[in-house]
Amino acid sequence: MAAPLSAPPLSSAALRDPLTKALELTGAHCALSRGLTAAGDWALAFPAPGRLGVQVVLQGVIWLVMQGIDHPVRLEAGDVTVFSGDRRYTLASDPAVPPTDALPLLQATTETFLHIGGEGRETVVIGGHIDLNTAGKDLLLSVLPPLIHAGATTAEATTACWLMDQTLRESRSDAPGAAFAAQHLAQLLLVQVLRIFLTRVNAETHQTGWLRALADDRIAPALRLMHGSPALPWSLAQLARAAAMSRTSFTLRFKEVVGVPPLTYLRAWRMRLAQHALWLEDTPVSVIASSLGYSSESAFSNAFKRSTGMAPRRYREAVRAS
Repeated sequence: MAAPLSAPPLSSAALRDPLTKALELTGAHCALSRGLTAAGDWALAFPAPGRLGVQVVLQGVIWLVMQGIDHPVRLEAGDVTVFSGDRRYTLASDPAVPPTDALPLLQATTETFLHIGGEGRETVVIGGHIDLNTAGKDLLLSVLPPLIHAGATTAEATTACWLMDQTLRESRSDAPGAAFAAQHLAQLLLVQVLRIFLTRVNAETHQTGWLRALADDRIAPALRLMHGSPALPWSLAQLARAAAMSRTSFTLRFKEVVGVPPLTYLRAWRMRLAQHALWLEDTPVSVIASSLGYSSESAFSNAFKRSTGMAPRRYREAVRAS
């Protein structure tokens, strides 16, 4: 009998980086990359994408008007914007220009670049979506703000611009390995998107969640322990010690930043890892249980069913069938 399939072990560096394992769970891949060239007066209205969107201005100046954002945002060449997916938005030469519905225009052509407005290329924009699996949507879309804007002078924006350009080229290419390249470029783009978020996160403007915790100097050490060694029986005292805080202060701070108490988060993280393993690996349930710190398969199965509503084996069958 062939040995069970299993994921490759993480390096020690990966274990110290909570983002690495989280990204493995997202299933990120590039869903669509298109370009826009424009001149004169123009405006395009886009529906809420329902997924992670990225727009890069390569040339010119445009305005972004987004549902729920009070003021139009001016975007210059080299700027990057990230949309978490649940709001309509408009790209325009001027916020006062009445918009045209973008979808019929995009659907009417298979060309890489859509042109709108007058003659010439005063403005060049490329945009795309990063598709995520169910775990990825839960992990990311629920904790990212509706709009992230990185100016052209930032290192993250420079890298994201290059990655978007390359993703567009590969996704439209017939060259050998193009689909593989586009998929991995999309994953690198997602890393840059999250780095942009982490350099701008603050308590006043961003909601609670594990990503905000990564940017919190007090909470991040405890989060790294939980993500790096989820099988260990972490106590509140151990996690508080890693954060150099009292148990009471740590619990209050963790809940303020992440949205749930520390041990509740740890249990939820274990369940995410279990779901990922059941979906992608043939590892026996008993081995998964042990790898996540459960004393028996029965204890793990009960915890998993409480979390997902299904027993582990039933979950594996259902998720693979879908």
